[in-house]
Amino acid sequence: MNFASFGEFIAMGHHGPFVWSAYAIGLAVIAWNVATPWLARRRYLQQEARRVRREQQR
Repeated sequence: MNFASFGEFIAMGHHGPFVWSAYAIGLAVIAWNVATPWLARRRYLQQEARRVRREQQR
């Protein structure tokens, strides 16, 4: 499919809202799948560091 202008490319033959929302949802899911374990690991390491500090103070 050839597009004469960037506006036509964005419109995707009147299917643009569906196409671009699908891309946005897909990218959001990928970002969520990357961020969630990263944040959980960070939280775990902080909790372990606190636990180690508490045990060293005893």
